[in-house]
Amino acid sequence: MSENLKITFLGTGTSQGIPIIGSTHPVCLSDDQRDKRLRVSVLLSWGDYNVVIDCGPDFRQQMLTHNVSKLHGILFTHEHADHTAGIDDIRPFFFRQGDIPIYAHKRVLKSLNKRFDYIFDKKDRYPGAPAVAVNEVKKEKPFELCERKIIPIEAYHNRLQVLGYRVGDFTYLTDVKSVEPEELEKIMGSKILVVNALRMEPHHSHFNLEEALDFVAQVKPEKAYFTHISHLLGFHAEVERNLPENVHLAYDNLIINL
Repeated sequence: MSENLKITFLGTGTSQGIPIIGSTHPVCLSDDQRDKRLRVSVLLSWGDYNVVIDCGPDFRQQMLTHNVSKLHGILFTHEHADHTAGIDDIRPFFFRQGDIPIYAHKRVLKSLNKRFDYIFDKKDRYPGAPAVAVNEVKKEKPFELCERKIIPIEAYHNRLQVLGYRVGDFTYLTDVKSVEPEELEKIMGSKILVVNALRMEPHHSHFNLEEALDFVAQVKPEKAYFTHISHLLGFHAEVERNLPENVHLAYDNLIINL
């Protein structure tokens, strides 16, 4: 593909977003727009194509903010609500385009089918409901989407398997606590790496800042961006100031081109 890959961070927050409802934590009260984080998702654009990774509860707001009028696919990392709960809001895309292609692990497809049965039921689907074209993703099988090769990457969110995705020289991982060596090989050589960095203190199912930095040091990308950030990581400006030169905190509505 000759077209540049445009990466738009739709949301960079953890499951509750920032600010957290009712919280008086200083980061939740920050006036810095970079400290206000919707649930985690990215929009990948090339040519006339738009693909999102994850579709959380802020999906509608994110699509409106970036004036997205066409959607050519959704890549799901895993089934947790902050990554999937916005799927009903694909309706405007469905009404204009027809079935929206989704890509996910078999377990995630099963979870979505159970929780959003009215979307997946082809025989008795409510007339106003959206519909999807289902594609099962297996870690050992790269696939093509809109003329681009997509490489799935298996990682673990504590004991839960999650999928990251590599598109050309861009790799996106979130909700990661560990990556096996054979999967790490798929990431090596990435120019841009996005990975989660939840907070300063260790966490049972997410990289903390130290672990995320160690992971970047392993992969050695040209640039790395941290996402899935909680208020407990601290103020954006203060954390950013202390990161290595090629490592940054992502923030909502940040756009980078590759």
